Amino acid sequence: MTSDRPKHARPQHARLKRARHLAAGLVVLVLLAVVLWPSAQLVDSGTAERGEVRETLEAEGRTRLRERYVIAAPVGASARRMTLVPGDRVEAGQTLVVLDAGSAAPLDARTRAATEAWVAGARASLDAAREDAAAAEAAAHQASAEAARLRVLAQDRLVAAETAERAETARQRSAREAASARHRQATAEHQMHAAEAMLARGQLDGDAEFELVAPVDGVVLRRHYESARPVQAGEPLIEIGDPAALEVEVDVLSADAVRLREGMRVELLRWGEDAALTGTVRRVEPGGFTRTSALGVEEQRAWVIVELTGDPQTWQHLGEAYRVNARFVLREREDALRAPASAVLRAGDGAAVFLIDGRRARLTPVTIGLQGGGWVEILDGLQASDRVVVHPDNALDDGDRVRPR
Repeated sequence: MTSDRPKHARPQHARLKRARHLAAGLVVLVLLAVVLWPSAQLVDSGTAERGEVRETLEAEGRTRLRERYVIAAPVGASARRMTLVPGDRVEAGQTLVVLDAGSAAPLDARTRAATEAWVAGARASLDAAREDAAAAEAAAHQASAEAARLRVLAQDRLVAAETAERAETARQRSAREAASARHRQATAEHQMHAAEAMLARGQLDGDAEFELVAPVDGVVLRRHYESARPVQAGEPLIEIGDPAALEVEVDVLSADAVRLREGMRVELLRWGEDAALTGTVRRVEPGGFTRTSALGVEEQRAWVIVELTGDPQTWQHLGEAYRVNARFVLREREDALRAPASAVLRAGDGAAVFLIDGRRARLTPVTIGLQGGGWVEILDGLQASDRVVVHPDNALDDGDRVRPR
């Protein structure tokens, strides 16, 4: 018996069968490739861009008055009741405390000679203070004229704006130094009057009284007594000062203090308002001190005095011994190529980033400069608009597939 199927049908059926097997194999291979192919890792990304990079140092400080005056009893006497309270404004020459002399013992020859020498020294100090005040006034006048001249030149673009700004800062500093010199002169006058009162002490009768007056304009900061009572010579009675003459004292680690220089820019933060106050480093104290930290570790620290700049109206509500945070600007670049600091990792003796090249992460060495404020200056290795991996995972390797968020 012969089959009715054509002879050429059998080879065609075999070819179809092989094609189906081949297709099934290809599907299996594709599925295996999909399963075994490494998936792209989801990563955070950032962009290299041009902007400001600042290296800063932050420390906690407190405000203090540049010139504080402690009025003390020049002799042993009975102080009348104090009528002034902290916050009251006083004017130079206003009576602050009245002392009743009581019975005065005559001065012996030795005490009188010492007192006369004290009076002579006080008068000499007053003469020196007057000369210093005159010199400071002349320097302030010169600085003011220089600042005005450079301001006009800067408006005409004949000098750099930074030069005019430095001249304005010098003018403000000279004005404050002149004010401090005037205060020192007033203090010297007050000390001379106290010395003269001490000399006259042995010549007064029991009905005599002393009036202790304010050496300068200011406000009452503290009073050391309220009700009438006897006081001893040299005992502090009341403190006054000018709240507008504020400065900030900041204690920093001695290793950080050596990096600070006079004239460095300072930003004062967290003082009660959102806007930062501006200041400059006026002095780094040469002597350090030891302080035990909250963890019980002894630290060597030093005081840094910061001078407030700008309009005093912006910080008129600050008082003495108020807490502030000082941010010292050590170095800065205005137009630097920068990348997020969290994208830079250590690679051998240098630094590197994971550059996002399409769908791959390429470990790229970079040369870094300034660091601060969450940014790192990139000197070499990247270009503006390059995307990099931020917070790279430890498992991320060079060439791995990534998928930026």
